Amino acid sequence: MAIPLIQQIRVGAYVLKNKLKGLERYPLVLMLEPLFRCNLACPGCGKIDYEDEILNKRLTVKECLNAVDECGAPVVSIPGGEPLLHREIGEIVKGIIDRKKFVYLCTNALLLEKRLHLFKPTPYLTFSVHLDGLEDEHDKAVAQDGVFKKAVSAIRKAKALGFRVNLNCTLFDQTPASEIARFFDFASQNLEVEGITVSPGYAYERAPNQEHFLNREKTKNLFRDVFRFGKGRKWRFSQSSLFLDFLAGNQSYKCTPWGNPTRNVFGWQKPCYLLAEGYASSFQSLMEETDWNSYGTGNYEKCADCMVHCGYEPTAVLDTLNHPLKALKTALFGVNTEKTMAPEIPLAGQRQAEYIFEDVIEDALNKEELRQINTGNERSHTA
Repeated sequence: MAIPLIQQIRVGAYVLKNKLKGLERYPLVLMLEPLFRCNLACPGCGKIDYEDEILNKRLTVKECLNAVDECGAPVVSIPGGEPLLHREIGEIVKGIIDRKKFVYLCTNALLLEKRLHLFKPTPYLTFSVHLDGLEDEHDKAVAQDGVFKKAVSAIRKAKALGFRVNLNCTLFDQTPASEIARFFDFASQNLEVEGITVSPGYAYERAPNQEHFLNREKTKNLFRDVFRFGKGRKWRFSQSSLFLDFLAGNQSYKCTPWGNPTRNVFGWQKPCYLLAEGYASSFQSLMEETDWNSYGTGNYEKCADCMVHCGYEPTAVLDTLNHPLKALKTALFGVNTEKTMAPEIPLAGQRQAEYIFEDVIEDALNKEELRQINTGNERSHTA
C-alpha cells in the first residue's frame, strides 16, 4: 500500500482511541469543499451543476479551519470544484498542515504548475491528481483535449520538487479492463506516483451523462477483470487492501457515511459527500440529527449501486483494524478474483428515492441570506 507509515500509525491510533472511548460514530476523513466552481465540465460530474450565484461562493480560510477543528478527523481531503481556483488555497492548506492533519488536495492539475509556489513539500500534503485513464480516455472523460498532457506535466514537475503525488481515478462501464490495466501500469511504472485512489463512478442524479455509471454487479466483475491483469504488476493503491477486496465482490460491506463527512459552502452536507439531502449548521448537529439508518445500500434507492470509496473505505479501514490478519493476507497475496462472491445486500426493503435537490438548495440559500442579514445587523449595532 502507498499510504505512508506515519499516516497509518496516526490514523490507527486515532481509531483505537475512539474505540476505547466506546464511540459508535466518528469521522476518519473530512471532505472539505471550499468551492464548487471548476475549470472543467465533466459529463459524469454532479458537483458543478449550479447557477453562478452558488458557483461564486467560497468558504473563507477561517471557515475551513473551523471545520477542521470541529470535525477532528486526522485526514482532510479537499475536493471541489477545483480547489486551486480558490485564491486562499495556500493559506487553507498551511493552516491544516499546521494542525498536523494529512491533506489530500484533489485537483485536475490544469493550474497545478502555476500554483506550486503556494505550497511546500511535506509528508502531510499530497496532491491527488484526477486522471481517468490514458490520454484519449481521460480527455474524453473530461470533455476537453489536452488535459491529460497538462496533468502529466504538472505531476512530473511536482514530483521533481519533492511533493507527494497520487492519482484519483473514477471508472465507468465503457472502459475495458485491459485499458485500465495499461493506465495503472503507466501510473505505477512511468509516472511513479505514490499510489492510485480508484473508485467506481457514482450516478449523480444531476450529472449530464447517465449512460455509463456502473451498477454493483458490473463494478465487481470489472474490478475482478482488472485485478486479474494486475497479478504480479506491483500496482500501488492509496487505499486499504480490504476496500479493493470489496470492489471485487469479496466483502459484504455496508457504507459508513459519517466516516467521511462533508463541509461545503452550504454547511455540513447530509448524509454524505455524494448525496445532498439537507445541511446541518455544525458537525455535532450532522452527527446527532441525521437519520443514518435511512441511507445506504438496502435502505435507500439512491444508494443501491454505490460502492464509492468515500462511503466504503471507512468501513474497510475499521474492518482492517478488527481483522488485521485478513487484511494482511489480501495485501500480501492480492485480491482473490476467482472465489465465489460475498452475498449481496438485499434491496427489497429499500425506500424509494426522494428527488428533493432543488428544495434543499433553495432552503440552504434562504438560510445563507438570513445569516448574512443577521451578520450585517450585528455589525451595524456594534458600530
